[in-house]
Amino acid sequence: MPIRIVPATLRDLSYIAANLRPEDRAEIDCQLDHWSPALLALTALQGFAYVAELDGNPEAGFGAAEQRAGLWIAWSWGTRRMRRCVPEITRFFHAVLGPQVAARGAWRVEARALADNELALRWLDRLGATQRCRLPGYGRNGEDFFLHDWTRESWNHVSLSKAPGTEAAAAGADRAGQGCAGAGRRAAR
Repeated sequence: MPIRIVPATLRDLSYIAANLRPEDRAEIDCQLDHWSPALLALTALQGFAYVAELDGNPEAGFGAAEQRAGLWIAWSWGTRRMRRCVPEITRFFHAVLGPQVAARGAWRVEARALADNELALRWLDRLGATQRCRLPGYGRNGEDFFLHDWTRESWNHVSLSKAPGTEAAAAGADRAGQGCAGAGRRAAR
């Protein structure tokens, strides 16, 4: 089962959003009042956005978007087959996505996970994120979340010099007109 990471498209992200695994649907449902697969996909295309394909089928979307100068939000969601893609997404995060975000001048990258989503919490730990605090009542129905982050000081794994080929991978995504949209197009500081 070959896994490929490709620049995200609206079509692929819409498919994934329409077929979310229950954990991701629960997390999205309690953060957004009104959403649809197409709207979630369109929103995800802001910044760097990628898709993990398993046997040619889109199974997971992930990326990061700049919220304001220096502050980025990392995200991911997928279908029931996303788990099979996690090792390759993790490698890509360390080799490509992290260095892309760092090169754009990020001081801080945040990620939030529903307190009940054990898989997401374990994965954020494996990605090197620091769990900062519990966010009681963060969800629209009072659900608790955890806030994780990476800061420039904690990015041991995001060194551009340690990731050969990062610039080429990032440039390839940019040239395709996908994988880097909206706020993420800002020049590095």
